[in-house]
Amino acid sequence: MGKKKRNNIKYSKIVILFSLFLFAIMILRLLQLGLSTNIDGINLKKLASQRTTKKEIIPSERGSIYSKNKDALAQNVASYKLIAYLDPKRTTNKKKPQHVVNKEETAEALAPILGMSKMDILKKLSKEGVYQVEFGSKGRGLNEITKNKIMDLNLPGLDFVESYKRYYPKGDFASYTIGYATTSVDDNNNEDTTGEMGIEKYYDKILRGEEGYITYQKDLKGYKIADTKVDKKDATQGKDIYLTIDSNIQFFVEQAIQTAKTTYGFEWFHITIMDAKTGAILATSTSPSFDPNKKDMKNYLDYLVSSPYEPGSTMKTFTYMAAMENGVYNGSETYHSGVYKTKDGTEIGDWDRTGWGDITFDKGYAMSSNVGVINLINRHMSSIMLRKYFKRLGFGRKTGITLPYEDAGSIDFKYETEIYNAGFGQGITTTPIQNVKALSPLTNDGMVLEPYIVDKIVDPDTKEVVLKNKRKTIERVASSQTVSKMISLMNDCVNGLGNTGSGFRIESGELIGKTGTAQIAKKHGAGYEEGKHNVIASFSGIYPKSNPQIIIYASVKKPAGGSQTPLSNAVKDIVNNVSKYYGHDKPAKGIEVKDYKLPSLVNKKLDTVQNILNSNGIKYQVIGKGNKVIKQYPSAKKTITTKDIVYLITNDSHQKVPNVKGLSSKVAKDILELLGIKVKLDGVGYVTNQSISPNTEITKGMEIKLTLKPKFSS
Repeated sequence: MGKKKRNNIKYSKIVILFSLFLFAIMILRLLQLGLSTNIDGINLKKLASQRTTKKEIIPSERGSIYSKNKDALAQNVASYKLIAYLDPKRTTNKKKPQHVVNKEETAEALAPILGMSKMDILKKLSKEGVYQVEFGSKGRGLNEITKNKIMDLNLPGLDFVESYKRYYPKGDFASYTIGYATTSVDDNNNEDTTGEMGIEKYYDKILRGEEGYITYQKDLKGYKIADTKVDKKDATQGKDIYLTIDSNIQFFVEQAIQTAKTTYGFEWFHITIMDAKTGAILATSTSPSFDPNKKDMKNYLDYLVSSPYEPGSTMKTFTYMAAMENGVYNGSETYHSGVYKTKDGTEIGDWDRTGWGDITFDKGYAMSSNVGVINLINRHMSSIMLRKYFKRLGFGRKTGITLPYEDAGSIDFKYETEIYNAGFGQGITTTPIQNVKALSPLTNDGMVLEPYIVDKIVDPDTKEVVLKNKRKTIERVASSQTVSKMISLMNDCVNGLGNTGSGFRIESGELIGKTGTAQIAKKHGAGYEEGKHNVIASFSGIYPKSNPQIIIYASVKKPAGGSQTPLSNAVKDIVNNVSKYYGHDKPAKGIEVKDYKLPSLVNKKLDTVQNILNSNGIKYQVIGKGNKVIKQYPSAKKTITTKDIVYLITNDSHQKVPNVKGLSSKVAKDILELLGIKVKLDGVGYVTNQSISPNTEITKGMEIKLTLKPKFSS
């Protein structure tokens, strides 16, 4: 018995010592937790804060995108998210319930409005132990009409959270340029709108602004604890972007492509118009296109910058310029047209392989002769000379225009046949934006312009212009003699009888340019696709030749029958409408049209100004009954023609609203704004109605609405 007692004492001591050891460990752990900031890599203070602190995101409002004319192209509109409160504790007055009472009835009423099944809605409304529920994608992004339909049901427990969604008022209009933005929802139900294409993507950071937040201490139910610190940072609204796109000219382009689409067949059709003097992109469109509201695109790449292709004979313009600038061009030099055989036996022919006999290089340009380019290169040029000049014009590298996914194209050529092909635009690839840029020296006395598509960026709160783009020259690549000669050759190509560009001739003879027809490289394997329609037809032009205002580049892939007719009809229609839009009239037959550089007429006596204009054969219209000119339109140093009208605003203290019916929107707007009248445009084209009658005395802050005819006849 005594032995057993000693063992029990021994075991008791062990238990006591072990317990003391565990207790000591616990004390040490408590000391560690109390004195240490980090335990096992976890910041305890931060962890505690996260469990008691709630942070709510304050979304920023995305900036809008406008045209040059201030038409909204992308903006935010009110959007609503439907929620349903399920917790009966929300209801304090049974006569006015604040939660969903009849789930069956609610599900049945909401189903047709949300486009959901009754069972799916009922499943969400039947969740246990939750305060509120949402309805997924079908319950988000609701417009005002849908919201009102739900409110009219007068069902208790339903509520809305207001936010914004991206909306494109003009739908399928300059879609690849504007792009689109999508809205996603994170795990905390915070919405985030991100640009996915076009300007929306390139300027996403500027458009989205900076979100704010509010943080506060919460209780176990998630409610704010009274009298605790609140930390708040307001959201910064995104900036507004104004494009160089002119809504009217963009409309002309869209209309012309749509007409071609309904009349002819093609795989795709692209047209870009650039301001000939500044480099601003005035219009650009590709068909097939899409509606950014629907995101029904078939192709995600913008042909303006992202899909280079072999340009064909429009490149002959730049090959000829290279020869001129290197002092090796003689337009009177002759060669035998038809077919040229290279050293390796390859035959390269003109589009008419029988040729036109012995012709000059000048005539070869007008007839778009491949053999002419080959002889020019073979006799006087080298691959280095050609490649170097192409690069100076901007081919083979990105232009830097502020649009995403710009492709540099390729101007790699080394061997004899490759060099010849490059001279007439085969075996190399370019983009439309590169082509309009390369034409700019011909409208700027030899200087290359940098193309741009954003006019300005504005802070919507302060109205401060944070960025303003303007004309930017890169380098001189052509002499005045080269420019003059190329203008003459392009004029002969379009306006000369029987030449390849004659289908593009307009009545005034002011449109000049160069046509192109490129074979399409096979997707797999060497060589080109066969068949008359398997081509890319193109045109690069300048209008008007006497005082260039626009550069136009158009191309169409696989036009019906391989014809250039869809292209020529579209280009002529656009140019005629642009001519009217800029206030030009067709010259009367038999009357010579001359250029005239306007002097400054401001601060001169009216009768003196009238004598100056009359002596130069310039038509004018006097606005007001004053005896002195205080403003003029167009402004001084502008080159006009004897078919244009000059508007003279006089020092009349009781100036009256002029009659602007029949004028183009541009001319009417410019004149009215000179008179201090704010102008709102409705539509595009000519003025058909004005909201304030002519001869009404002008008052401070006056605003007039001009109704415009939506379509011009060509």
